[in-house]
Amino acid sequence: MSTANKPKETSYIEAISQALWEELERDPSVFMLGQDIGDYGGAFKVTEGFLDKFGPERIIEMPIAEQGFIGMAIGAALMGMRPIVEVQYADFISCGWDQIVNVAAKMHYRTRDAVPMVIRGPSGGGLRAGPFHSQSPEGWFAHVPGLKVIVPGTAHDAKGLLKAAIRDDNPILYFEHKYLYRRVKEVLPEEEYVCHIGAAKVQREGSDLTIVTYGAMVQTALLAAEKAQSSGVSVEVVDLRTVFPIDKETVLNSVAKTSKAIMLYEDTRTLGIGAEVSAIIAEEGFEHLDGPIIRVSAPDAPVPFSPPLEDYFIPQVEDVLAAIDRLSAY
Repeated sequence: MSTANKPKETSYIEAISQALWEELERDPSVFMLGQDIGDYGGAFKVTEGFLDKFGPERIIEMPIAEQGFIGMAIGAALMGMRPIVEVQYADFISCGWDQIVNVAAKMHYRTRDAVPMVIRGPSGGGLRAGPFHSQSPEGWFAHVPGLKVIVPGTAHDAKGLLKAAIRDDNPILYFEHKYLYRRVKEVLPEEEYVCHIGAAKVQREGSDLTIVTYGAMVQTALLAAEKAQSSGVSVEVVDLRTVFPIDKETVLNSVAKTSKAIMLYEDTRTLGIGAEVSAIIAEEGFEHLDGPIIRVSAPDAPVPFSPPLEDYFIPQVEDVLAAIDRLSAY
């Protein structure tokens, strides 16, 4: 196929930008709040050109006051608008913790009103950004009833899940992995599509062992599965995509097929999403297991700034292969 006829690939960051642009065009109740999202086009250039297209009433610059403008978004959502908050780095979301977990998450239980809002947080490590710009905070919020938490691992899902989140009537945390922004690309459907929130996806079929993962670790799992295949081990990769609610059915069906499970996640080990999925498998899929459930994760420590230490901290393909070898021995 000639280059001229080759379908255009869309990067993970372009997919996010497309989803935002399309939803702003589709629905006049959608607007954005955040730091540097206007003239500057966002810290990672996700909203470049948005101010010229949609104007300052819909692309609204905010001061460094996350608790204040997350609270403003909650108020707007209660009045029928659909705000999208960009937190410049996901780490800074802790400044708006009270508004998210004590107001947005509980408002429907208190008043029966919908709170249709999305908070976007560029998360994760791998960029040598140190402990204050590299965290994976999805586990904090997956523990809070009333919130939905999305962590896409592909460009296709980044677009489809963000569009679904904007249209949802619940407060949603959407964590987009910075390391994937310009590294992951794929050809997206030309027609409009929306992914289903709360549904996992089998990204690779396999028969010997299941890796359950999400976010940037999807790519790590796929690389490890490819290498394991050359050693005769068939690995299935289940991408959660939504870490709350968790798609138990897809996970349990995969484990029933392979009888072995590895939980792979970039977040720190204790009380992470992988621990919760491990508990689900142990409680509801124990009879299918032919070996222990293994967790591959970051250690319980802040994200290091030193490049060699960060590489040691974040699970690598070699770490996953070691877990595959260990589990395959059973």
